[in-house]
Amino acid sequence: MSGTDLTALADEPAAAWIDDPYQQALRTGHGPLFLRRSDGWLLPLEVERWCAEPDAADVELLRRCRGPVLDIGCGPGRLVAALAAHGLTALGVDVSPAAVARTRGAGGSVLRRSVFDRLPAEGRWGTALLVDGNIGIGGDPHALFTRVRELVAPGGRVLAEAAPHDVDERLTVRVQDAHGRHGRDFPWARLGPAALQRTATLTGWTPGVRWTADGRTFVELWG
Repeated sequence: MSGTDLTALADEPAAAWIDDPYQQALRTGHGPLFLRRSDGWLLPLEVERWCAEPDAADVELLRRCRGPVLDIGCGPGRLVAALAAHGLTALGVDVSPAAVARTRGAGGSVLRRSVFDRLPAEGRWGTALLVDGNIGIGGDPHALFTRVRELVAPGGRVLAEAAPHDVDERLTVRVQDAHGRHGRDFPWARLGPAALQRTATLTGWTPGVRWTADGRTFVELWG
């Protein structure tokens, strides 16, 4: 686990997603919202897409899910709700109260919890989702993939979304709106497809199919 304390990761980033302006954006369903790095670099967060119905890229992702499904960092719950509507057992986990409320309102099952907390059915999930940038959770993808191995059943899979370019970054960022209002700093990571597959392999996952849809890149990983 590369020397990482998983208990510490359970507490460290979570509070950042409880602060405004992230909560406000999820409540309204609108941005603009960004991850801001200390040097001023901004990564737009796709709040409107997250709060909408699943798009074509999401539908292709959902088609590959085998239940039960754990959506890690489920946000406003569009994927959890869509899976439930199609009769597949699915649970979202997210540290944000606004995300949990919105997921429940959409008809999805959800817990307000970090992936590094104790979760139901550990070792029995058929599919785990790490999409919408959630490979960055905790700022340590090696620790995250190690933790997900504890959650997924033998022979299960992870469907992970990579950054669109071949990056491999560990960052300190904060959530910021267009007016400069922001939450606290927290660790994050960004992995392109090659770095994602490399990190996953080091933690015991076997890379499978890789595909792109609507400019988004996904990688299937087998346990």
